[in-house]
This record gives sequence, C-alpha cells and structure tokens, in this order.
Amino acid sequence: MICERCKQQPASVHYTEVINNQKRQMYLCPGCAEEAQKAFDLGAPLNLHNLLAGLMGPGGVKEVPEDEAEFLCETCGLSGAAFGQSGLLGCGGCYQYFGERLEPLLKRIHGSIRHTGKVPQRSRNKYLLIQEVDRLRAQMREAVEDEEFERAAALRDAIRDLQQRLA
Repeated sequence: MICERCKQQPASVHYTEVINNQKRQMYLCPGCAEEAQKAFDLGAPLNLHNLLAGLMGPGGVKEVPEDEAEFLCETCGLSGAAFGQSGLLGCGGCYQYFGERLEPLLKRIHGSIRHTGKVPQRSRNKYLLIQEVDRLRAQMREAVEDEEFERAAALRDAIRDLQQRLA
C-alpha cells in the first residue's frame, strides 16, 4: 500500500482518528506520519516505550516518589526515575527490584499478573495435565494441614496417575 499523503513511499503507519463519532483512517509512510503527528499536535510518538511510560502515570518521573527515584537495580543500575521515564527495564534483575511497582502495571495491561495466554495445540494436553497436578498438589497440602490424611492419600495417588501419563 502506498502512502495516502505523498503517494510515493510504502505506507507502514495506520492512523485512525475518531472525532464526534466520525472515523477517519489514513495509511502513511513514516516520514508523512511524523509530519502529520507534528501538524495534529499528537504529542510524543506512540510506541511501546511511551505506552508503558504512560501507563505508569502522566509525566512518568513526576509521579515517582523521591525514595523510589533513588532506588537502583543492583544488577544494571537502572534508577526508578529512569524506569518511570522510559518504561523500559534494564535487565532481568530489574523484574525483582521493581517487582512491587511492576505488578499494578502488569495488572492494568494484562488484567492479571499470571500468564493466561494461548497454549500451542500440540502442548495443550500436557499443559492441562501439569495444571491439574498443580491444583491437586495444592489440595493435598490443604488436606495435610487439615489433617485429612485419607483425602491427602487419595490426592497423592491421583497425582501419581497423572504424572505417569505425563512421562
């Protein structure tokens, strides 16, 4: 598809605008999209970095309390202020250091902090068995805590059966 504005470059940006229930769509090349962004005063370009920074609150760093802004990841040295501005983590260790701050963000983005996405069809049955084993183990722990040992033994046997099917 060719850019609707310059009619020369391939369009790679899909722009949709809805004003007063009037929808307008444009397919633009990156250069025209940048010009249109300036002309429409759309603010910062919408990309993953800005989206994450925006989800953390308007102004990013302005909402970071002073004590958090000074908080640094021990592995890569990323500060809370830098994370608030960019929305990007510096390393795998940042998940641990910024964990409490990430959980509300992940809940807003995904609706949960636990991955519940799709499972490939070829792995689906195995995945469901693993989930069932985890569920039965939790029930078995509860049964032991409640001193319901016969129920715990039945759950243990059920877990063994499922594990044999997994092997």
